[in-house]
Amino acid sequence: MEIPRHWRLKKQRYALVGEVCPHCEAKIFPPRDVCPECSREAKTEFQFSGRGEVYSYTTVYDPPAGYEEQAPYTVALVKLEEGPVITAQLTDLDGQPVQIGMPVEMVTRKLRNDGDERGLIVYGYKFRPRLERQVAN
Repeated sequence: MEIPRHWRLKKQRYALVGEVCPHCEAKIFPPRDVCPECSREAKTEFQFSGRGEVYSYTTVYDPPAGYEEQAPYTVALVKLEEGPVITAQLTDLDGQPVQIGMPVEMVTRKLRNDGDERGLIVYGYKFRPRLERQVAN
């Protein structure tokens, strides 16, 4: 993938920025020019929370080119709190079993290397089990 395309997709890949339809309020990810719900123009940016839950999942043992060093790895359909269901790799499982309904949160991680050791390192979103945050008293 060329460098300009990575630059154009950085909000989507690093911050989970999608769109909200100004006509029907549908939350859209990835961003599109037309709302899939009402078929009207939808170009208003929307920042997703990055929180959701595992809707479904599978383990990849025979990965596509560029992902061989990560195999085996788990890919999930993640239902975001705001509604959209997206596909993402799960990370930081540390032996924890994956379960449908497991709460997860978005993190930015390395996806792959493009080319040789001097090639572009591609980062993007993955999801990990949601960490319980402790509130200071």
